[in-house]
Amino acid sequence: MQQDRISPSLVAAIVATGLMSFSGVVSETAMNVTFPTLMRELGIGTSTVQWLTTGYLLALALVVPLSSFLKRRHTLKALFLVANLLFLGATVLCALAPHFSVLLAGRLIQGAATGIALPLMFNIILGQAPASRLGLLMGVGSLITAMAPAVGPVLGGVIVDSYGWRVIFWMLVPVLLLSLGLGVKTVRQPASGSVAQGTQQTASHHEGNEAASAAENGAFSVADYALLVVGFSAFIFATEQAASHGWMSSVVGGLFGLSALSLAQFCRRSARSETPLIRLEVFGREAFVFSLAFILLIQFCVLSLGYLIPNYSQLVDGQSARVAGMLLLPGCVVGALMAPFAGRLLDRLGAPRPVLGGTVVIIVSLALFAVYGLQLTTVLFMGFYTLYATGQGLAVGNMMTDGLRQLPADLSADGNAVLNTLQQLSGAVGTSVAASIVAGTQAHYPQSLAEGTRHGSQYAFVLLLVLAVLALLSAWRAFSAVRARSA
Repeated sequence: MQQDRISPSLVAAIVATGLMSFSGVVSETAMNVTFPTLMRELGIGTSTVQWLTTGYLLALALVVPLSSFLKRRHTLKALFLVANLLFLGATVLCALAPHFSVLLAGRLIQGAATGIALPLMFNIILGQAPASRLGLLMGVGSLITAMAPAVGPVLGGVIVDSYGWRVIFWMLVPVLLLSLGLGVKTVRQPASGSVAQGTQQTASHHEGNEAASAAENGAFSVADYALLVVGFSAFIFATEQAASHGWMSSVVGGLFGLSALSLAQFCRRSARSETPLIRLEVFGREAFVFSLAFILLIQFCVLSLGYLIPNYSQLVDGQSARVAGMLLLPGCVVGALMAPFAGRLLDRLGAPRPVLGGTVVIIVSLALFAVYGLQLTTVLFMGFYTLYATGQGLAVGNMMTDGLRQLPADLSADGNAVLNTLQQLSGAVGTSVAASIVAGTQAHYPQSLAEGTRHGSQYAFVLLLVLAVLALLSAWRAFSAVRARSA
């Protein structure tokens, strides 16, 4: 029973790293509310101010793939200190920024710091959690980060109206200092391997030992990383341009083509390399691949809803930006509080019941959005989204946990890097697709922006419903693969 005990220092380390991820997501979601104010104060246009979010996401997406390599070459405490101090310095820089270029530089550094911090928390949990408490601790980690989307828009709306946008950054400073104080004392290396991986670690210890040893001693490949930079940059630029140029435009098609070529070349080089940045063997595990597909589909849905709901509320229902920002708050709080409870269910019942049950709840909520899409009110938005967030809280964290523990211990960090990287890209596509559907429908209603938004949002809700059904099928395939492997 002693090995099942959760040490206070482990909980503190999870909280310390989780607070950095929390700060990153809060800054991202709060910034969206500040755009009109920043445009007035700094004298910039819409296409320019959006780089505060686009640049942040790009920096994050370019650093997360390095997490596996960094974990093999540096201690967890060193990574924690670098991420925290970078984030802290960048936050102060943003708060004091005299003009846009300095503010953008601070946001880019914040994105890079979040790219280190985001996988770090889950690497600590996977590396040090007792196997019987893995679900609970993954739930605690998810609780910390899941609260951020609830806090960000509300914080941004209230603070910008009352105190000015700089206070958003100043309010993050004590959070980061608390994280630093906790992490300096508690973030440490695991004793050996991954306790949480259990039999998977034992079964594949010899299989991955030589590869892991080679990876630890390998040099950093500038060429491989350059291919990742080009691939991810082109992908994010393509999704950003799609809303204005259209998905079938030559600009968007060219960027997607460049992204595909760069990433394909990266995969070819990685397959031949003894010391790849990311070990692509993770894609040879069927259960992990279908778990990943599930998470990406749900990430697409949640980011799309984050765009559709406030947009509909303001343009169709005539609500203020502050009210629109608060529509997601009840659901985010419920979903976040659900995460530790869902983790306990995983520890006691296994992953299939909470994941499949939660996904059914998601499907029901999206069906309600689609059916009532032309007559949604503030009350309906809050109710339907709270139902959606309940299902997400039950399903997503547990699917992430179950998918990662299907990997052998030496591939855990690589799987974590792949998952976190592709989540960012899936979210970017989700927002762009939702915006494109709404914008395209608005063009067919030139006399009424509200009617165009109403019908476009309903079309988008139907698409999300279809994707949620595909997510349910992906989850079923993932669990079937686990059963087949165990048989």
